[in-house]
Formats: sequence, C-alpha cells, structure tokens
Amino acid sequence: MMSVADDLGVEVVLAGRVRRVVSLVPSLTEAMAVTCPETLVAATDWCSHPVDLDVERVRGTKNPNVRRIVELAPDLVLCNQEENRRIDVERLRSAGIPVWVTRIETVPAAITSLTRLFTVALGAAVPTWLTEAETSWAAMPPAPTHNAVIPIWRNPWMVVGRNTFTGDLARRLGLNLVHADRPDRYPRLTDNELTADIDLAVLPDEPYVFTETDGPDAFPGIPVALVEGRALTWYGPSLATARAVLADRIDRAS
Repeated sequence: MMSVADDLGVEVVLAGRVRRVVSLVPSLTEAMAVTCPETLVAATDWCSHPVDLDVERVRGTKNPNVRRIVELAPDLVLCNQEENRRIDVERLRSAGIPVWVTRIETVPAAITSLTRLFTVALGAAVPTWLTEAETSWAAMPPAPTHNAVIPIWRNPWMVVGRNTFTGDLARRLGLNLVHADRPDRYPRLTDNELTADIDLAVLPDEPYVFTETDGPDAFPGIPVALVEGRALTWYGPSLATARAVLADRIDRAS
C-alpha cells in the first residue's frame, strides 16, 4: 500500500504498482498512450489522440460511465479539476477506486503535474517528450506583440480569460489577451466586445470547430490565426512542439 497526494492535496491510496489506468482527460489519455500504453484500459469518447488509440470508451468527460469504470477495476483513474465533475470523482472514490485529480492552469504547472503523475503515481521515468516540452517553454515570455482574443465557442461567444492554461500559454507566445482582466475564466462577449481593441484573433478547432468559413467572418479587417486546438489547450505530448507550431501560425497571420 502507498499513499500519495494528487494536485489538490488529496491522499490517493494505491494498492501497489499501477497496472490498469482509466483516463477521463484527453490530454492525459494521450500522455498515457504515448508513455505507458500497456497500462491504459479505457478513455472517454473525446480522447482523440493518438489517432490509432484502441481502448474501451466510457462516454464523455462530463458524463462518464461510472458503473462501467468500477467494473473495469482500474488501479487509478485520471481526472482534471476543470474538465471533470466533482460528483463523478466522489462516486468513483466511494466505490473504492483511486482517483488522481490534476490542476493545471499554467505551463510550469503542467510540467510539474505531469512529472509527479509519472514519477510518483505511476513509478515511471520522466517521458522524453515532457523533458523536450520543458526545454521548449523554458525561455522567458517575449514582450506582448499582439492584443488578442481566443474564442472557444460561438453563439454565444466565449473566450479564454484569466487563470487558464491556455491563457498562460498565450502569454508565453507574446499575446496580451484583452479580456483576461474580467472576473470569469471564460467570459461571454457581445459581437462588439469580441472585436474591440484587438489586432489578432486566434481561432482553435476545439471545443468549437472554427474553420476558414466559420469564425474569421466575425473579425473583418483583423488578422486571424486558425490553429490546432490540441496545440493550444492540451498539456500532453503536444506541448513539446506547440510553441513552434503556434508561433508559426501567429506569425503567418500577422
């Protein structure tokens, strides 16, 4: 028996070596599939990477099939404070299933959290991709070069705001998110608020699928960078290449 604390400081009791993992977070699913594929037994319907991922699906991040997860008898279930519901975590724990909850709101927090997950909870070595990600993001953020907005939904418009992983990542790319001073982490905006005081719009393809024909039309006369949502919002293996990929898209747009 071993007791370790997750990102929220909750003690997670592990019966021994973790051999069976269920992931309810797409980023963590990819991280597990790339690093410890033999341990991953199930994931959500939203877990799209790696593209050849072949594990049982247990519904979504907000409505996981708790009964089926319990039947799978995993040694550990991976969750995230923002992406998963507390009630599902509590139901799993009440059924005797160990749950590890991550809290990731900055790029350094992602590096620290993932390092602890692999080395402390899973007893594995630090993955090569995580070391590469840490090196890639180690440089100090440049001075802001753009006043930007990053929508995540349309009708109504919702954008990235304060205390978010994507917001911190954007800052490290030289973007000043003009709505980061609002109280909500994902503010809702009117059409006029959306385009006010910005010189760049960054449109990811998830959770809302912005495309060349759906999104840029809302920003007449303003440069738009269409980017892969995974590079902008995921904190798994994509972190190793995200800085270069996103910087290139931003430079092309501006």
